[in-house]
Amino acid sequence: MTVILALDTSTPACSVALNIDGVVLEDFRMAPRLHNDLILPMVNQVLSQADLTLSDLDAIAFGRGPGSFTGLRISAGVVQGLAFGADLPVIPVSTLAALSLEGFQKTGKNNWLAALDARMGEIYMGGYCINKVDGRYEIDSLIDECVVKPSALSMFSTDFDGVGSGWCYADILIPLLPNPPGHVLTGIAPRAACIAELALLKFHKGEMVSSYDAIPTYLRDEISWEKQAPRIGKR
Repeated sequence: MTVILALDTSTPACSVALNIDGVVLEDFRMAPRLHNDLILPMVNQVLSQADLTLSDLDAIAFGRGPGSFTGLRISAGVVQGLAFGADLPVIPVSTLAALSLEGFQKTGKNNWLAALDARMGEIYMGGYCINKVDGRYEIDSLIDECVVKPSALSMFSTDFDGVGSGWCYADILIPLLPNPPGHVLTGIAPRAACIAELALLKFHKGEMVSSYDAIPTYLRDEISWEKQAPRIGKR
C-alpha cells in the first residue's frame, strides 16, 4: 500500500489530501490569507480521518508552484518540517499540471492550457496532455511553464481547452488558438487531490527529493528561496 499526503496553498484555496493506493481523501477550502492558520490542523484532521499518522506515509507532496509567493513559502516550509521530522521523501508537483488534471477529470478533454493570474498583467502558463490508461493517469508537457504577458504570446499550434484564473485574459488567449476551446474553466484552483494523484505517478517513477530540497518554483527571477534547516521536529 502506498500512502501519500499532499498539500497546496499556492492560491486563495487551501487543501490537504491523502492518496491511499489511488483512493483520495481531501479537505479543500477557499480561505484567502488563512493558510498559515489552517494548514497544520487540516493535515491532522485528514490523517485522523484515515486513522493514520505521519509514520504511516510513504511520501509528502506539495504544490510547488507557480502561484502566490506567500502561499508557496507556507506549503514548502510546512512540508520541509513534516518530512524532516518523519524522515520522509518529498514530491514537488506543478500547480499548472494539477489544474490540467482537474480539467481532464471534469470534462474528459486531453489538452489543457493551464494559466494562473500572476498579477502585473502577466500569467503563469503551461500546456499539458492528460490521459488515463489502465486506471492510471499519464501526463505529458506540451508547453514549458513560463511567466509571460498574454499579449506577447505567439500563435499556438495545438488545440487546447483552458483552465485556471489566468483565463481572465481569455479575450487575448482564445484568438491565439487554432480553434476556440470547448471549455474554459476559470473558477478552478489547484487542489491537493490532483497533486496527490500526480504525486503517486512520480512516486512510482522515483521522482522524489529530500526535505531540504523541497523548494517552491516561482518562475519570476527576482524571487529567491533561502533554504533553512526545518524547524518542525518529530511529535
